[in-house]
Amino acid sequence: MTPETRGSRPPTWLRVAVPAVLILVWFALFGSGGAAFGRLSDVVTNDQAQFLPASAEATEVNELQAGFRDSDAVPAIIVFAGDGTLDDAATATIEDLREQVLAVDGVVADQASPVIPSDDGRAAQFVVPIDADAGEGGPRDVVDEIRGLLAEHPIEGVAAAVTGPAGFTADLAQAFSGIDGLLLAVALAAVFVILVIVYRSPLLPVIVLGTSMAALCASVLTVVALAGADILPLSGQTQGILFILVIGAATDYSLLYIARYREALADGGSKWDATLAALRGAWEPIVASGGTVIVGLLILLASELTSNKILGPVAAIGIAFAMLAALTLLPALLLWAGKVAFWPRRARAAEADAPAGPDEDPTAGRGLWAGVARFVARRPRTVWIASTALLALMCLGLPRLDADGVPSSEFVLGASEARDGQAMLGDHFPAGSGTPAVIIGGEGDLQAMAAVARDTDGVDSVTVVATGTPAGQAEVTEDGLVAFGPPGTPAPEPTVVDGRVLLQATLADPADSLAAEATVERLRASLDDVDAAVLVGGSTAVALDTNAAAITDRGRIIPLVLAAILLILMLLLRSIVAPLLLIGSVVLSFAAALGVSALVFEHVLHFPGADPSVPLFGFVFLVALGVDYNIFLMTRVREESVRFGTRAGILRGLRLTGGVITSAGLVLAATFAALGVLPILFLAQISFIVAFGVLLDTFLVRTLLVPALSYDVGRAIWWPSKLARGTR
Repeated sequence: MTPETRGSRPPTWLRVAVPAVLILVWFALFGSGGAAFGRLSDVVTNDQAQFLPASAEATEVNELQAGFRDSDAVPAIIVFAGDGTLDDAATATIEDLREQVLAVDGVVADQASPVIPSDDGRAAQFVVPIDADAGEGGPRDVVDEIRGLLAEHPIEGVAAAVTGPAGFTADLAQAFSGIDGLLLAVALAAVFVILVIVYRSPLLPVIVLGTSMAALCASVLTVVALAGADILPLSGQTQGILFILVIGAATDYSLLYIARYREALADGGSKWDATLAALRGAWEPIVASGGTVIVGLLILLASELTSNKILGPVAAIGIAFAMLAALTLLPALLLWAGKVAFWPRRARAAEADAPAGPDEDPTAGRGLWAGVARFVARRPRTVWIASTALLALMCLGLPRLDADGVPSSEFVLGASEARDGQAMLGDHFPAGSGTPAVIIGGEGDLQAMAAVARDTDGVDSVTVVATGTPAGQAEVTEDGLVAFGPPGTPAPEPTVVDGRVLLQATLADPADSLAAEATVERLRASLDDVDAAVLVGGSTAVALDTNAAAITDRGRIIPLVLAAILLILMLLLRSIVAPLLLIGSVVLSFAAALGVSALVFEHVLHFPGADPSVPLFGFVFLVALGVDYNIFLMTRVREESVRFGTRAGILRGLRLTGGVITSAGLVLAATFAALGVLPILFLAQISFIVAFGVLLDTFLVRTLLVPALSYDVGRAIWWPSKLARGTR
């Protein structure tokens, strides 16, 4: 080292102080974020109605309903079904259990229904509203206590279950209960095993995972603060995706930095010089990759669904901290560790034997990636055409993807008491009992609305919220209102709020079924003839409007994401042709992943369908993250092309990035696969689509298709930049 070089360095105290301060700051964020994990359950909500678009009809009904009730309650249906006719002893026990249920904290006792026997005499049910703000766990804790009460007092020959919206909410909350422990443990274990295999070092995987966990803790700290201030509502679904996205992205960015750092150390530089060289080589692709993902995620703010809008900024916060940790904490830790981080192996470049001279054959030498480079250079056109044909073949499964929505009873995979209870209800009562469609219209149109509702296929009965009746409602018949209650119950009067009345239409089909959604659509169309201002809501309408908004989002968000990423690639690569080719490869890869996933979902996993948001989320994650690997590859290709010419640069870029891209792809696929441990249909599907798609990108698109196509096109891929006018 020359005196001039030594003199240009910062003083020793600064080289010691800067990394130390960075490590201490991140350590503080790690500790504070770790404490914030315990507050996640307090700010997470899984109520589907809270994530509807403001313009949805069901949203307006939810807001108007508040005027007709004294509490913000979620109905729970307690259903009993016997092997035969319920005898007097069983009926008396059910009545006694009802009284005990009404005494449970959180149950709104004065709004509970009486015990209602089925027409066949083999079942009974009663409905109890549960205060949405009851206790720390809300409806879930109350439902768990009711279920415990029923388990303590079994009735011989009679099955009992808690179902309805509160029951399904409790089952969903239970399914998400492993998100803090099990999900993180599986994801971190998978990443650790991959890193140990890749680096064969005990210390380096710990440094990388420490960086990822620091980024996650900082993200959780920020998100919990925003959710606690009611700025960003948080769902279990968003929480799970945040965990996986931060761990996967932070690890990927760390791998890219480590590859550059190892190259610099292998060249004989000091730890400080290697750090500066690694930062110079890694910051642009890391910032470009993270920025691309952030832009793609923030485009979700254009979504109609609040759940999608919230995922965008929450996940973007996570990606921002992942980038920041990879460019600050990781360099500080590696500066501290130096070559010891790679022990017991020596720090060497990924392709230490790569030819360095401009006239040398870039495919010469040993190693896997030298072999791949030779394969691509030998028959580039055959390679990219065959790769494209294989991806196109995978796309043939796309028409089999059923992404028009699934019943909410299918959201939870595996056992679900609420789903079992819903089946019991359907066997003995109108399947929509306890979760009716809600109709709100003018007081003067009461009888007309009721008549239209009764005549609509799929509607079993119609009631109106009324005063002066024990049940708080009355049946609406052709002759007027009929009170529920013992003989002598006074004639009811409909409850009127701002000139409106609220009717409840009990549906013949389960409230979460596609048949019930079709009934709601018929109701809305028929009631428009009474008055266009009549609104239809309820849990079925919530699902219907959510699916409709999700389908609209797909058509709006996907083109915006493509356009934004294309623009970023053009700015980064100073080219138009290369970004177009890269975007085309990513879209084809996504379609192939979706096609294979559709066949697996239908014929292997036997899923009942998919939520309309599944293709959208799969697209955002796969395209944004898939472009990451394009950026890792093509920024290095451009760097090498400037020095050695386009075709030689492509082969050198492939050799130099092949190992890091493969490792990053395996890590990201493993982290998303970890989502599959949660028994949630949506997350299981996203898990498979993204994990398979990332592997497809890693081993086919980025390894063969993109290098071969770029090699075949030659320097024209850089058009209109100066590189396109070069001689090689």
